[in-house]
Amino acid sequence: MAETRKAVAELDPVWTRIRAEAEQAVVDEPLLGGLVHSSILHHASLERALAYRVSLKLASGEMSEQILREIADEAHASDPSLGVAARADLVAVFERDPACHRFMQALLYFKGFQAVQSYRVAHWLWQEGRYDMAYFIQMRVSEVFGVDIHPAATVGKGIMIDHAHSIVIGETATVGDNVSMLHSVTLGGTGKEEQQRHPTIENGVLIGAGAKVLGNITVGRCSKVAAGSVVLQDVPPKKTVAGVPAKIVGDAGCDQPSVSMDHLLSGNQLLGM
Repeated sequence: MAETRKAVAELDPVWTRIRAEAEQAVVDEPLLGGLVHSSILHHASLERALAYRVSLKLASGEMSEQILREIADEAHASDPSLGVAARADLVAVFERDPACHRFMQALLYFKGFQAVQSYRVAHWLWQEGRYDMAYFIQMRVSEVFGVDIHPAATVGKGIMIDHAHSIVIGETATVGDNVSMLHSVTLGGTGKEEQQRHPTIENGVLIGAGAKVLGNITVGRCSKVAAGSVVLQDVPPKKTVAGVPAKIVGDAGCDQPSVSMDHLLSGNQLLGM
């Protein structure tokens, strides 16, 4: 039995760690035992726990928790990449957010992580042609978490959205892997055309709080967008932009700004939280 558990741990170290953290949390705070057991310890996999947690949060008088849970379970069973992305997102939050001390925190308490996992289910529905159900989940994510991600948008893995208040990601937006953004970020469109009208955010980009990136433009890999900036033109890779409208103010200053969460501009000015 011990060897079997070790083999399972090696296959899914993220889920094994979450369960260990959950067991310790019950010891440390018995009053949360019901929450921790129902959300984590009663489930055989991270995918099942995510389906439970997301459905519990998004349920309403219009759509029951059971129906939403069945939809989420179906999405994860049909597309294993959702579970892979969820694990990458968990690790991203743990590594980049200094307020996150355990993997289980993001799963239980962080609305940015929960909103992204809900979006992933809605995106799966969109790809399956189930547009109205996808729109319903988008609506509930916006109402519950204050995060509005269109289900047609493309979002990579290893995503960290800190605080996650008033985030907007439009229909034709593309977000690459290992992107970090702070609260009140908008990836918005310009005009009414039905083709590409939202930005492309390449891998490893860090977007500061309140920044607006508008139109069919590209923010190059491993760049930084300063807090409160309005970006209307392409940003080359590994550069820092700031201002309204945003202009290049220097290099990114490191190879992976979204991972280091380095908010310093040249001259030790703050990029902004």
